[in-house]
Amino acid sequence: MPSIDANPPSGTRDFLPGEASRRERVFTTIRQVFARHGFDPLDTPAFERLDVLTGKYGEEGDQLIFKILRRGEHEASGDADLALRYDLTVPLARVAARYGSQLPTPFKRFQIAPVWRADRPGHGRFREFFQCDVDTVGTDSLLADAATIDAVTDVLRHLGLTGFRVQVNSRKALAGLIEAYGIPAALESEALTALDKLDKIGVDGVAAELVDRGLPEPSVDALVADLGGGDLAAAVRDRLADNERGAAGLAEVDRLLGLLDDGSGVVYAPVLARGLSYYTGPVFEVVHDDLDVTIAAGGRYDGLIGMFQAVDVPATGGSLGIERILLLLEAAEEERRRGPDVVVTVMGDDPDADADAASLARRVREGGYDVDLYTGGGSRKLGKQLRYADRRGARLALLRGVEERAAGTVTVKHLASGEQATIGLDDLADHLGRVLDA
Repeated sequence: MPSIDANPPSGTRDFLPGEASRRERVFTTIRQVFARHGFDPLDTPAFERLDVLTGKYGEEGDQLIFKILRRGEHEASGDADLALRYDLTVPLARVAARYGSQLPTPFKRFQIAPVWRADRPGHGRFREFFQCDVDTVGTDSLLADAATIDAVTDVLRHLGLTGFRVQVNSRKALAGLIEAYGIPAALESEALTALDKLDKIGVDGVAAELVDRGLPEPSVDALVADLGGGDLAAAVRDRLADNERGAAGLAEVDRLLGLLDDGSGVVYAPVLARGLSYYTGPVFEVVHDDLDVTIAAGGRYDGLIGMFQAVDVPATGGSLGIERILLLLEAAEEERRRGPDVVVTVMGDDPDADADAASLARRVREGGYDVDLYTGGGSRKLGKQLRYADRRGARLALLRGVEERAAGTVTVKHLASGEQATIGLDDLADHLGRVLDA
């Protein structure tokens, strides 16, 4: 009988206990910080009706939606009526439209959950991955946009991250910029998509893409002249000085910057666009210097909820790039990777040895420590148990054989150094406190 491939599907991963524990610690920190900023948890289904998702992410995004074929008698048609969720924002918009009368105004929520995209898998790029979102629905105040950025950056600091920068812009300013450069409104999306890649492909790359997308040559030349100048922000401000829409967008950016902490490293990024088509106002990205990638992003999307009901509802939010953040934390975590504080070995094959080891494990656990009681069957050779403890990343192993039980003592072995000491059972709590809490 042929064997079945045991690998997970392409673009997905299995998380073994060590990594699963590390991820959960990060998620716990995120939940605690978002709650401290006044956001409540929300959960939504893993899949939505297809019409809920399509038309919300732009042409490229719609192509990456994982569709679910119709079932039963309709299966042969090859049509889809459901799809795995692409992000957490569109489901939030649906929830706000469905339950708006039952929610406080403004409604502040966070959600940590997996999403799916039919993308080409690669290094750091997966088809199934987690998103961590924080949003405020029901207010057009820029205080909500500032509160989003504050909450996101507070999470990053609580995770121990430094060296990140926050970039802010407005889709209104960008729309004004498109007008100022004489770009036809029909080509606005194409122009913004190219401009958003400036940091990745440079001025020449943006120019080539603009030409390929059919933009007028005079508009491309004017854009390239500004992009290649020494002070892009100043050049863009000059372009927008006489454009009513663009000037309003710049004023919005400046007000938002004034609401944020001067020491938080927030700057105006004149061509930052964000790829999703539902953004309508301020947008932001958090870039980390070590990875040179975006680790968090978001913006205002005042028109999205109106797609599900007759009345528009203003909203703003952000999303943490949790998979990239976990990569940043991984190196530091490797250095201090921790398993249980203590592994209690079982010295002997008799019932008394089992009962004594179980009692000892409970006693140490009640002291507030993470304890793993060795439960392996078969051979209980001490060397095998110590190798197990070392592989688990434990700091200490407790040994208590016949002689220790008779003497009322326990042997404490330090796994890193190999040193060990035999102490009285009544003194164990003090000894563990000196070693593990130091």
